[in-house]
Amino acid sequence: MTTTRTAAAARFVATHSVLTLDARHPYVAKSLIDAQEMHRTVMSGFRGWVEDGDTAARSQMGVLSTWSVDLKAAALVLVVQSRVPGDWSRIPRAALTGKPHVLTVDRTYRTGETLGFRTVVNPTRSKPPGKPSSEKVRGTRIAHTNPKHVKGWFLRRLQGEAEAATAEDGVLRIGASAEPDTLSIRMLPTISSADRHKGLRINRAEIRGNLVVTDPTSLVTTLTNGLGHARAYSCGLLLTR
Repeated sequence: MTTTRTAAAARFVATHSVLTLDARHPYVAKSLIDAQEMHRTVMSGFRGWVEDGDTAARSQMGVLSTWSVDLKAAALVLVVQSRVPGDWSRIPRAALTGKPHVLTVDRTYRTGETLGFRTVVNPTRSKPPGKPSSEKVRGTRIAHTNPKHVKGWFLRRLQGEAEAATAEDGVLRIGASAEPDTLSIRMLPTISSADRHKGLRINRAEIRGNLVVTDPTSLVTTLTNGLGHARAYSCGLLLTR
């Protein structure tokens, strides 16, 4: 019997851009009400790094994002992670309430370390086809809209000590464990698009809590690549502190 040994530590390097925008500005308001416009706002900071029209541009540059809005203060805070530095000069100056803060994150994660975390995810399950079909036919993706089911979705991705990075059913684990009762789940408004992606509707949930690192390499993979679906639409970025 072969035992898989995980590395005791792994290094994570990325660029984080933090932008605070005026939610009342038309440029920002449009991004708030249309998921495709928000995607364009995020990707506007990375022109020139890959060929125009490349369908894998986001993943090649490692672009992930998350945002939150304070309606009382009329402020939208956008956090963008990437492998390359962002250039935010294309955003109208009047839409920004301050200069974008761009920093390099260079951190080593170690087994047993405890981390606070926040993530906004698009938790889904696959509903099998209603009639017999070939193995190549995928089921319908159904969104979880109940906090209890969202928690279950996240728990399936936790990784206990000595567990493999990939579960037997193919689910990728995140390289960390957590106490289920300490996790906070909040359902967020669904985002959609009236653009050419008219059928686009993305259910979202915010998950907060503490993680204990069990597999630093798997954790760095999750931090780099994101978690779950809709990563082009500001879901899946795992932020730790």
